[in-house]
Amino acid sequence: MEEQVLASRTVGPPPLPPLKTIALNRMAFGPRPEDWAAWDALGSSESERMAAFVAQQLDPGSIDDAACEARIAAENFVTLNKSLRQLWADHAAAPDLTYQERILPAEETVQATWIRAIYSKRQLFEVLVNFWHDHFNIYAYQYRVSSVFVHYDRDVIRAHALGNFRDFIEAVGSSTAMLYYLDNVYSSDGGPNENYARELFELHTMGAENYLGLMDQNQVPVDGQGRPIAFVDEDIREAARCFTGWTVNDSSSSLPDYQAGPPEQYIPGTFLAWDDWHDQYQKWVLGQRINSHQSPLTDGRAVYDMLAQHPGTAHYICTKLCQRFIADTPPTSAVDAAVATWQANINAPDQIAKVMETILLSDAFKETWGEKLKRPFEFTTSVIRATQVEWTPKDSFDWVYGNMGQRPFRWVTPDGYPDYKAYWASTNGMLRRWNMVPYLLEDWLNPEIHVDLASQMPTTLRTSTEITDWWIQRILGRDMNPDDRTEIIEFMAQGRNPDYALAQSQIDERMPRLVQLICMSPDFQYR
Repeated sequence: MEEQVLASRTVGPPPLPPLKTIALNRMAFGPRPEDWAAWDALGSSESERMAAFVAQQLDPGSIDDAACEARIAAENFVTLNKSLRQLWADHAAAPDLTYQERILPAEETVQATWIRAIYSKRQLFEVLVNFWHDHFNIYAYQYRVSSVFVHYDRDVIRAHALGNFRDFIEAVGSSTAMLYYLDNVYSSDGGPNENYARELFELHTMGAENYLGLMDQNQVPVDGQGRPIAFVDEDIREAARCFTGWTVNDSSSSLPDYQAGPPEQYIPGTFLAWDDWHDQYQKWVLGQRINSHQSPLTDGRAVYDMLAQHPGTAHYICTKLCQRFIADTPPTSAVDAAVATWQANINAPDQIAKVMETILLSDAFKETWGEKLKRPFEFTTSVIRATQVEWTPKDSFDWVYGNMGQRPFRWVTPDGYPDYKAYWASTNGMLRRWNMVPYLLEDWLNPEIHVDLASQMPTTLRTSTEITDWWIQRILGRDMNPDDRTEIIEFMAQGRNPDYALAQSQIDERMPRLVQLICMSPDFQYR
């Protein structure tokens, strides 16, 4: 098998590639062939081009994405433009629904996600949407969640991906999907449910790094402003009380003590702050008293205010963003700079965009390479983008891709798909990547996918060396590891002088597999 050519290569730290290679592999799901020239046209120096690219990508509304939207429209999806009320009525509350009817909003969101990742010009936005879906992870195929997942993706994650974090966490917490996924829909004064409150603290805001367990609230050290530096179990329990009554209007539900249901003027399937279920007594969260006899909205929003402003949240979220865009262990300087921007823009409507600008224009972003490995979704989309595969969503693709372990929106637990190198670097994981490449690039394996590699290469290229070098630059945008390059040239030459011209039949037979080898190479795995 040709993939064995590179299978035993010992790989050391890769050299730093050109800045455009770093940018197009981290701020995008890998470059398409035309992206190299588009980058070069952005300015007269690499720093000018980088600044222009970051500014462009952080303003996705200014980017003409009509071609991608036309691809989505051509699929004739039926749920993507439905309101939350319509999604609920058609896919949750309608009588005699089949399983496929219930999960259709989730299924179509998955398919649209693939199309956007592959074909959208708003690449940084799509990468950030991917990041936030992991950060605020929901298993899309859970009962009730699947019926409204279009709303969660479109009106919660996408609507806030570059916005203000305080607004973001409330949109997540009051979304029908999250209310069901983490059980807050059932939380009442008669039985507060701690699932959502715990994940709000441990995963969505301050992070487990700021958790002190069973320590008494009064014993937690405070910072210079008198705020507890961390949270404890009692903060979670008290916050859970604040969120009692945050539920979903569903009078057909078997929720405990629902009785006749909420007033009829509420819209079925939407967020409901129901006073009858709210714990009205005084609470203490992060050293602050929350007064008694307040509405569920007032109490819950007070918790969001505290968490969004806490320095622990700034550090945790900025560290995760740096881990996504720089390295598994990002430099402290990059995190500190991001935190400073976060705090300076705590109330800005584009807070997240400003933080991203700080991260992407940092020296750490420009000077770090090889510390991140493409996850299966990133690897697959980057192969498709680099080789100009014509792709449309099909069940057969989902079945083959699913073996790689990162099917969109199918991570069951609330922590989201792992985003660190070691998790995805297993022998079995790499083998599945290699198996995916011929599936994408050989029509006979998958007639639903089409790629014409021959038409992409200049006809003047005839030798093994020049064909190999042309495809290396076309796909990687930089030089390849010299040893790997030599072996790929030898594969193409098949024992002949690599600088002799090949017959057309030899090129036709070997060149597609040469492209596959480049996509299987260690150099292609980095981001």
